Amino acid sequence: MTNANMVFDRFKSLAEVPDQSLSRNSTRHRRPEATEQTYTDQRHQMVQRQVVARGVTDDAVLQALETVPRHRFVAANLTHLAYRDAPLPTSHGQTISQPYVVAFMTAAAGLSPQSRVLEVGTGSGYQTAVLAELAAEVYSVELLPDLAQQAQATLAQLDYGNVHVKQGNGYEGWADYAPYDAIVVTAAPTRIPAALVDQLALGGRLVVPVGYSSQTLLVVTKRATGLATEYTIPVRFVPMVGEGEK
Repeated sequence: MTNANMVFDRFKSLAEVPDQSLSRNSTRHRRPEATEQTYTDQRHQMVQRQVVARGVTDDAVLQALETVPRHRFVAANLTHLAYRDAPLPTSHGQTISQPYVVAFMTAAAGLSPQSRVLEVGTGSGYQTAVLAELAAEVYSVELLPDLAQQAQATLAQLDYGNVHVKQGNGYEGWADYAPYDAIVVTAAPTRIPAALVDQLALGGRLVVPVGYSSQTLLVVTKRATGLATEYTIPVRFVPMVGEGEK
């Protein structure tokens, strides 16, 4: 894993709440439609300039980001911004995370081709697809029904047959398929949900942003002797909502 604090010190703040004016301003001028080769080139530049340059060097993670068509997970009027170094707004006040943050979280999860992964917060489905490139099975829970349905449709169109999406309360996880080798949470609770720890396999990793407006990305490893917590980079995700927040 990278030295996260060193990486963050060298680069700008990693804000996961995007500039909402992007979705308004992006429709003012009609742009020529990009080709698939254009998107392929943009993905390569994204990986090299935004991810490798910041210290993420896991070959499998880099290949996943080179493969997943990020532009398919954003609104049609934002596809020209899909590979920029920033989060982007999606529907229902949610975001698609900055590429570097997706890469960092995926690398921190420590996946293998045999891994069973739980994702909490499907959102657009982009992080889901990146996980699916690396793991055997991905189970993803999304609180908002419309988002869950839209993400499931996009992932199906891209032939991610190892992804399973359901609408539900992320604080409860998805106990039916536990234990998980890794759990990746894409919204910020104020504390680590107990159900997610319970559903984590021994030796597994829970990657979760924790806090209010000031958040830290935690990597929690479940050991026989208890939980080992690593505090990595400062981040800013949308709050995690659901019954567990009460």
